[in-house]
Amino acid sequence: MSSDPGKRTFNPTSVRAPFGAYNHGLQVPPGASLLVTSGQLGIRPDDTIPADVTGQAEICFEAIGAILREADMSFEDVIRISGFVTRREDFADYMAVRDRYTGSIKPVSTLLVVGGFTRAEFLVEVEVTAAKIF
Repeated sequence: MSSDPGKRTFNPTSVRAPFGAYNHGLQVPPGASLLVTSGQLGIRPDDTIPADVTGQAEICFEAIGAILREADMSFEDVIRISGFVTRREDFADYMAVRDRYTGSIKPVSTLLVVGGFTRAEFLVEVEVTAAKIF
């Protein structure tokens, strides 16, 4: 267990260490402001969609960043990331993008392979939960 201004992380020695840059558990104190986003897809405001998972993931995280900023938050406040990709071989590229955006205290994270999204060209979707500690 470690702690940072109000956040506590949990990685018990009785549980296998995380596979990457995330924590098994993260706790925020009572009274923290909570923000939950919808899943963001790799589509730009002009409706263009990159052909690769890296480009799409960057758009997802940029969109999440805009939502966080509008809520007076940042990636430092993200406590949970859920990522969904359509191809197992895209794990490493997705995680490289995710790791560029996460804050100093790594959030909890789930990554799933799914059969697809609303349109065939979408390769990744990302949603987050953030908590601002006052």
